[in-house]
Amino acid sequence: MTEPARETVGTGDTRLIVVRGNSASGKSSVAAGLRERFGRNLAVVGQDNLRRTVLREHDRPGGANIGLIDLTARYALDHGFHVVVEGILYADRYAPMLQNLVHAHRGVSRCYYLDVPYEQTLLRHASKPDAEYLRQVTPDHLRSWYRERDLLPGALETVIDAASTLTDTVTRILHESGLDRVLPVDR
Repeated sequence: MTEPARETVGTGDTRLIVVRGNSASGKSSVAAGLRERFGRNLAVVGQDNLRRTVLREHDRPGGANIGLIDLTARYALDHGFHVVVEGILYADRYAPMLQNLVHAHRGVSRCYYLDVPYEQTLLRHASKPDAEYLRQVTPDHLRSWYRERDLLPGALETVIDAASTLTDTVTRILHESGLDRVLPVDR
């Protein structure tokens, strides 16, 4: 029996980058750094924005945000944007969607897991400038959310450890995805 055909997405020229990791591991900073270094035509599909802001939904198995992340990434890819999907994106909840998205993408796809120990996530979290956020998200929250090496199945991800600086991580992802060799489109 053959596997059903997957609906393809994007073009051979589009890039799909997935950046996952625990809270305060640097995912949003990496996505922002990629956009800053690359320029226009790079869509950032942030789990927190779609789940917490757009839907105001708790992160639960089968949540509506899973499909919305997929739909948003596919839409952007099909319209010629390069895409960075970033978030905690727990493997047990998001792996099927992410695997299908990566396999359906016609262009280059790269997945990264930012592996930051819990003790360092506490330090990074404490350095955030948003005092209100720091009051709302406590070390107890971080502990309850933390999952050590929550990797996607099938060796889909490249693990980047905490020793990699933000600049080094952004440079690495730009190079490995080929975005450092693609001209941005001024839309």
